[in-house]
Amino acid sequence: MIGKYSAKLDEKNRLFVPSKLRGELGDVFYVTLGVNCGHRCLTVYTAAEWQKLSENFNALSISQRAGATSLIFMNAAECSPDKQFRFALNQFLLDYAGIDREVMIVGRAGQAEIWDAGEFERFEAENLTPEKLLASLEAIGL
Repeated sequence: MIGKYSAKLDEKNRLFVPSKLRGELGDVFYVTLGVNCGHRCLTVYTAAEWQKLSENFNALSISQRAGATSLIFMNAAECSPDKQFRFALNQFLLDYAGIDREVMIVGRAGQAEIWDAGEFERFEAENLTPEKLLASLEAIGL
């Protein structure tokens, strides 16, 4: 998944799935807590990615499945867009990510992220430097 898309929550806390992400996300996807460079956001997983994440979680020891790791699953929402390609987010997830109304949906390889628009602007300003971009390119082997 790639790109960034601005959106607005409607009065029922629903978002439209951006048309370029509809095919990649599929009919069912999962939204849960996320964090990127110290900023809170929501992470969106396809059903296949969620299955891998679940298998990895289930392979952990009982002690490793406690605490923060389990919060990802406890607070997840299974989402199925309606005929207008809208999906609802619960208030806990919105509060966690500080999302009010204006949203930025961004692709992140095999996942997507949902950000409060203002928080995403701060994140982008902090990280859009030549030094950080070079380090990112080197980290992925370019």
